[in-house]
Amino acid sequence: MKSFRKELFFNTPRRRGYINITHQVQQCIVESGIKEGMVLVNAMNITASVFINDDEAGLHADFEKWLEKLAPEKPYSQYNHNGYEDNADAHLKRQIMGREAVIAITNGKLDFGTWEQVFYGEYDGKREKRVLIKIIGE
Repeated sequence: MKSFRKELFFNTPRRRGYINITHQVQQCIVESGIKEGMVLVNAMNITASVFINDDEAGLHADFEKWLEKLAPEKPYSQYNHNGYEDNADAHLKRQIMGREAVIAITNGKLDFGTWEQVFYGEYDGKREKRVLIKIIGE
């Protein structure tokens, strides 16, 4: 069995955003030479997420509205966590959207269903963060 590890880096210009990282993940699979196996795509920060869904702008806007209803950014005083920081909502949004995705690799490609794509979700941006790509297989 072979193993491959790489980190991707992101720095979003706004506090929140979604980036389609499917191409970068597929490129890692090509670099690894692994044809059959699994890829772990893991947000390496507690205020960011990785998830699988459709790349449709209306859906991304719906995520934003829904998450803001569940964990509104303001007022900052509503959260016990906010004292030295103002990002409690980002921690909660990450908890909802998830930490990682594990995807099958078949014939050297991401083995997706219809419309599935991999996304990096940012909830407390404007600074560099990492995503771990870990691939195992043959």
